[in-house]
Amino acid sequence: MIDILEAAPVAPAIPRTNLMLHCGAFRAERSEVQSTPTPDATATWQPLPHLRLLEAVERSLDTAGHRVVQAEHALTRDGLRYFGVLQVARVNATADVTFVVGVRNSHDKSLPAGLVAGSQVFVCDNLAFNGQVSLHRKHTKLILGELDGLVADAIHGVESLWAQEERRIAAYKTAVLRRPQAHDLIIRALEAGVCSGGHVPQIVNEWHRPTHEEFALRTVWSLHNAFTEALKGNLGALPTRTRRLQGLLDPVADFAPAIGRN
Repeated sequence: MIDILEAAPVAPAIPRTNLMLHCGAFRAERSEVQSTPTPDATATWQPLPHLRLLEAVERSLDTAGHRVVQAEHALTRDGLRYFGVLQVARVNATADVTFVVGVRNSHDKSLPAGLVAGSQVFVCDNLAFNGQVSLHRKHTKLILGELDGLVADAIHGVESLWAQEERRIAAYKTAVLRRPQAHDLIIRALEAGVCSGGHVPQIVNEWHRPTHEEFALRTVWSLHNAFTEALKGNLGALPTRTRRLQGLLDPVADFAPAIGRN
């Protein structure tokens, strides 16, 4: 991976992403991802080495002019499932938000090779993954030959998602939210499956008494971060939860996404 940007607006300290997965996954070093064995192919199934997918994503980001400033990886104990988060520096990006790419793969046929775009707030290391997955490819016999082209197309789509996310965040920051509205949205979020009942007390507490003073203003952005503070951890569920949360908050902020949700 080659850094090609001479200067990018990156905060002095890059926070960790609270990378966690359910089902027995653990934080892994890149060397562990590289050494994970890839099963033999069958007549109809072609496993993809975890590292090969990761490197294809890194190359495409580099070609597009983006700089990976931090990467974190997770593997299940048997090495059959992989999830990675790449923090990406973009030119002229919003100062308090960095953008991320989530990468996933499996050797047990449980997950297709996937890539999803997202964002991370610097001050509190909260992640939000856009609901639209930019790459979703089954492990068929053609995957190895098509991989680089598929990833390049996906990164092009990711750039559009990031541009939309910047507009969304700007709209959220200027949309004032009253207390009854916030309480109503929290209940609607519970009903929509954004969160569970166990999350509600923390969301309410973060709304009324934000851990970070940056969210003291009563805006949709503050409520968004109350949710992401409570929901951090389970990366497997974040794309769906983020999509549902945005579906509730976008109309309140008078934001109309140009790119539809899956």
